[in-house]
Amino acid sequence: MQQDSPTRVRTPSAAAAPPRAGGSAGRTRDPYFDNAKYLTIVLVVCGHAWEPLTYGSRTVTAAYLTVYAFHMPAFALISGYFSRGFDLGPGRLRRLLTGVAVPYVVFEVAYTLFYRWAQDDPGYPISLFDPWYVMWFLVALFIWRLTTPLWPALRHPVPVALALSVLAAVSPDVGGDLALQRVLAFLPFFVLGLSLRPEHFTRLRTRRVRLAALPVGAGALLAAYALAPRLDAGWFYRRGSVAGRGVPAWAGVFTTPALFLLALALTAAFLAWVPGRRLWITALGTGTMYGYLLHGFVIKSSRFWDWYDHPGLHTPVGELAVTGAAIAMITLLCTAPVRRVFRPLVEPRMAWAFRRETEGSGRGAAKNAANTAQHQKTAQDTH
Repeated sequence: MQQDSPTRVRTPSAAAAPPRAGGSAGRTRDPYFDNAKYLTIVLVVCGHAWEPLTYGSRTVTAAYLTVYAFHMPAFALISGYFSRGFDLGPGRLRRLLTGVAVPYVVFEVAYTLFYRWAQDDPGYPISLFDPWYVMWFLVALFIWRLTTPLWPALRHPVPVALALSVLAAVSPDVGGDLALQRVLAFLPFFVLGLSLRPEHFTRLRTRRVRLAALPVGAGALLAAYALAPRLDAGWFYRRGSVAGRGVPAWAGVFTTPALFLLALALTAAFLAWVPGRRLWITALGTGTMYGYLLHGFVIKSSRFWDWYDHPGLHTPVGELAVTGAAIAMITLLCTAPVRRVFRPLVEPRMAWAFRRETEGSGRGAAKNAANTAQHQKTAQDTH
């Protein structure tokens, strides 16, 4: 979902360079990750579009529960993989601010103003500490990337991140400020992504793994269908402690690792079947941040103005129509013309706010180092 730089690889089967790091000439994008990002954002939007239909359809509820069990963990894992090269250098911090922090502020305010207008509630507060709807993920991504240099220094980073996730699950006092509950809940997937290497994805896409993924996905759908009348989808939202799900707080010690393993299995099954060749969807994968930030206005409009009140939508044909409309909508929002229009808001350059040496991926630092070396050489020659 995040707006990453092209996935840079030295060979078609290799993995990407760190996000937005830029690449040397001769490197090409790996279409696998662009395909994965597009298909994941499609699942996100379908889940949002299906939610009003779950109250009358067990089949839609089963699909909804299955998607929610892994679609945000998959986004977090991919985000972690693309954050492997992140450090606290000036260039990286600049891109973190312009690519995550600034869009968060802009769209958090925009969503609030949209709510005020749509709901005729001019007093609805603007709060940057209480992310509205989809905006929580940008807060999470900002915090996760700031902690990125820490995780490689640990011997067992994933278990440590999972322990923090468990702690959040059993602690009702963590609170909702900056969506901290969700930040910690999905942290293990981001940290796992940091630990992955190109060969992991290569092994995942073998024929044997793909065949094994089929019963995993089918089993998840059947289980979701069986549990649909009783299973609370809130378990997958991870908005609060497990105490809010009607179980003792200590249950989080067991449910959190169980949900982690479930999401991991479904994410692996999903990624195993992502096409590795260049398709018409490949270019759309570069615009998932645009689709993610913009689709919320459409989804919320459908709620504010009761689009789902039409009885025809609550039939099998109507449910398919809603699904098709959701896919068409997110596809449009990821296209190049939409990106050109909204680039100043989603990817502002803001050159006026930074010193020249912070531009690019360390180019300023490299230039300074070269100048220093030249001065030292000149001094040596002089003496």
